[in-house]
Amino acid sequence: MNTDKKSRRQERRQQAEQRERLARLRTMGLIVVGVAFVVFAFIWPSLRPITDIVTVSANPRPLADANTMGDPNAPILIEEFSDFQCPFCKRFHTETEPLLVEFFVQTNKIRFSYRSAGNWVSSNLGGVNTESQDAAAAAYCAGDQNKFWEMHDALFANSRDVENQGSFSDRRLTALAESIGLDMAAFQDCYNSGTYKDQVQKDFDDATAAGINGTPFFIMTYKVNGETKTETIDGAQPITDFQQKIEAALLIADK
Repeated sequence: MNTDKKSRRQERRQQAEQRERLARLRTMGLIVVGVAFVVFAFIWPSLRPITDIVTVSANPRPLADANTMGDPNAPILIEEFSDFQCPFCKRFHTETEPLLVEFFVQTNKIRFSYRSAGNWVSSNLGGVNTESQDAAAAAYCAGDQNKFWEMHDALFANSRDVENQGSFSDRRLTALAESIGLDMAAFQDCYNSGTYKDQVQKDFDDATAAGINGTPFFIMTYKVNGETKTETIDGAQPITDFQQKIEAALLIADK
């Protein structure tokens, strides 16, 4: 009788131990599945194919040379200090810049240059604007392959309404570079090595010295009797505002 009771107790103990082992295994399995899910969710964005790139045909730029266009001997230079994430800069790009090109760049009256001021936000509004700076560096790298303006147009076409939310992540910049037909090995070498980091900073420093208080911001430079004259234009102004200033300067500028 005692032996039977002992056997039953041992059997129940073994069953309890078995249930405990099974419970531990199930718990471990759930933990493994959970960890795998978290890891997958973390790495999936870096693996997921980028399929939302908008491809554009770049607007023609006469006498394009890296980030400039127009006759190097034009009497007036206009430098735009801009931000590829700025909606007002995008509005200037789509509405005013094509008319400037048509009426003033093509006619050899102005030379036009695009420069970066995306880090103005981080320096003056307490934000972090690294995507703007990365986009500018990518455009300069594209300029090494004579496709600055193609990248410029692709960046504006693919900017999103909310800044620093992945519009210009490294993967999207790579996809944009591919979309305009760059030599990707050369582009990646330029971009990853930070070739144009100092240039992007210099753009900002020059804009700050000129009194920038937002983007887009323009500096118009010309000479009168050998003396350099400088004027600034703030914001995405219509073509009429640029026309007034340009035509007034042309009347007195050295030819």
